[in-house]
Amino acid sequence: MVQHSRPSPQSSGPAGGISGKGVRSGQGNGSKAAALTPPSKSRGLLPHPLRGRRSYAAIDLGTNNCRLLIAKPSADGFIVVDAFSRIVRLGEGLAASGRISDAAIERAISALSVCADKLRRRHVTLARSVATEACRRASNGAEFIQRVYRETGIALDIISAQEEARLAVLGCHALLEPGDGPALIFDIGGGSTELVLVDANRAGAPHIVDWVSAPWGVVSLTESEPFDHADPMDRLSAYARMRARVADAFAPLARRLPAPQADIRLLGTSGTVTTLASLHLDLPRYDRQAIDGLIVPSTSMRAISARLSSMPLAERQKLPCIGTERADLVVAGCAILESILDIWPAQRLGVADRGIREGILRGLMDRDGVKM
Repeated sequence: MVQHSRPSPQSSGPAGGISGKGVRSGQGNGSKAAALTPPSKSRGLLPHPLRGRRSYAAIDLGTNNCRLLIAKPSADGFIVVDAFSRIVRLGEGLAASGRISDAAIERAISALSVCADKLRRRHVTLARSVATEACRRASNGAEFIQRVYRETGIALDIISAQEEARLAVLGCHALLEPGDGPALIFDIGGGSTELVLVDANRAGAPHIVDWVSAPWGVVSLTESEPFDHADPMDRLSAYARMRARVADAFAPLARRLPAPQADIRLLGTSGTVTTLASLHLDLPRYDRQAIDGLIVPSTSMRAISARLSSMPLAERQKLPCIGTERADLVVAGCAILESILDIWPAQRLGVADRGIREGILRGLMDRDGVKM
């Protein structure tokens, strides 16, 4: 039987030692949000003599993707034993209706049923499953969560933007370039984008200095600016409007960021940055080993963004590593990425094909007493 880890009612989820201040863009007119402080230990984690051999699982149900990772502890972290990813577009149409559509619910439950089967077949004993921006926004988010549990047995937690940012940092910070300058880590999602300023000049997990969660991801931003894909001028106008929306959402954090220095560092985790990095390498198909940990010149990422934003949809669909599933959303991702580079003009961009799921796994193993 899979034990589903649930946070205590007083917290937004397990923290694992990362703390800081932040603001949720669009809420409270830029007022400070709750600090990202560690909550109490999760209840119900019983002693287990074979913890080092247990299988742990993390499910991240985002606005666009459903992702699963199953792993076992190892001396230097963990070893992945199974994984799954499927585009479900849970947030499709959410901006207009305020609800998760019936079609999106069916797609998500189908993907989560695959995850549930993998949990059983891999004998997972401890799992944490989270849902993010789409479920935070949707009026029927709680109802959807209940249905998922009834039909799949998976207990999803709708986590806060603070917790989403913290898990992303915990999952990918190891890929930050060495250096003494400040670092910005970002996660471009389907429904939101988290920017996190960290102090990464000490051993262990970095300290979160400041953060912002903008209500724009590749799905929400695409739906906010519909345009005629066949009209070159309309494409460019829509891209400019996307850039303006994102810049406005990032403004609260941008005003607080330290002055740019020569050695500032930047690390991104999302389908946008991994896709653009694949184009930078001119890969014929996606290769995680080639992408995870890659350092790309920011000028190259800007040039690719400019090319994609001016390209007709049919041409984007033909590009390797984009295809039909990402072609309509990648332009919004480019707009978000360029807006990040505007406020944090690092010369290089670190690319991570890891994030929330890895952060969850590390948190579960740490709380279960596993030494890594």
